[in-house]
Amino acid sequence: MSEIPHSSSRVKEVFLAFLWLGLTSFGGPVAHLGYFRTEFVARRKWLTEQAYADLVALCQFLPGPASSQVGFALGLMRAGPWGAAMAWLAFTLPSAIVLVLFALGAAVLDGPIASGIIHGLKVVAVAIVAHAVWGMARNLCPDKTRAAIALAGVFTVVLVSGPLGQVAAIVLGGLIGLALCREGPAVSENDSLHFSVSRQAGMVALGLFVGLLILLPLLAGTAGWLGIADSFYRSGALVFGGGHVVLPLLEAEVVQSGWITPDEFLAGYGAAQAVPGPLFTFAAYLGALLPGINGIVGALLALIAIFVPGFLLLVGVLPFWNRFRQWGSAQALMRGANAAVVGILGAALYQPVWTSAIIGPQEFALALTGFLLLTLWKLPAWVVVIIVALGGVLITL
Repeated sequence: MSEIPHSSSRVKEVFLAFLWLGLTSFGGPVAHLGYFRTEFVARRKWLTEQAYADLVALCQFLPGPASSQVGFALGLMRAGPWGAAMAWLAFTLPSAIVLVLFALGAAVLDGPIASGIIHGLKVVAVAIVAHAVWGMARNLCPDKTRAAIALAGVFTVVLVSGPLGQVAAIVLGGLIGLALCREGPAVSENDSLHFSVSRQAGMVALGLFVGLLILLPLLAGTAGWLGIADSFYRSGALVFGGGHVVLPLLEAEVVQSGWITPDEFLAGYGAAQAVPGPLFTFAAYLGALLPGINGIVGALLALIAIFVPGFLLLVGVLPFWNRFRQWGSAQALMRGANAAVVGILGAALYQPVWTSAIIGPQEFALALTGFLLLTLWKLPAWVVVIIVALGGVLITL
């Protein structure tokens, strides 16, 4: 896509788009990728299907919260550094505020109507992810070879659980693509990803990522807030796939250290399942409960520290991404990797999206309604979210 001016109107556009997603994007990181595709590829046409799939594959390779990294990159592409900051802030703030209130004692998630809405929003995630898988499969798996790669991706994720399975599926898909998917159109200008990040800025970001990873443990004992920053920074820097994968790292840092009780940890984890947005906002809940620091300050410190490493890595890689994608071998590799991404999304459509939401025939009928409203009636995603959320209230009461 061509270069665009990064005006204040673009920044506002990014903030409002991601704020709505931050308020409505239930279902975890895979569902978030489906919401992003519906909003920014299908509806707003900020980038092409091919470019979006490439960006998803890149963020799946990097440590950190993959869906938040994709959102950060979309904001950066659309409105520069301020757009990236607003995309993260708007997508993250709603769930972070709810979890901090929960940590401080506000009963924000109680009541039958609230639980019915939450249930409906989990169901609508099924429709959103199914719609994304269907659309991406048609564009990225147009032949038998890439359909087979997608199927191999499903089997890889099923047999090798966790983030290792996702990375293995993309690597396997890329290698098969390198061998069998060399025929195809070159990457067009429309499929390019343009980011206002220089090579120098990229190198500085990579240097900061490594420097903080080394220095924070050395400085952790000098001040309490540095110890907190170190714990959450390492948790964000050393996890692939994000989401639930970060929980064991956080548990080791805050429960085994004695900062937070196991019951407090589990209560916060349960609350985090019931709010939209990235699961990494669980860090805000934990930060609000840390001893020896103001709750709001602790929440902000933990929230920023856990997201920063993933964003630094992404900024470090982006300046070199388009040149890499222009190589013939890289294009073959990405064709295979993108097909594998479709397989990963297909597997995740069942577990955890389907299994956590579809518990009976009523939920199935509601999810099917949402899918048909998206595919045949072509209603905007936000309208479908409202309809299915209200349906969740009806079947819960």
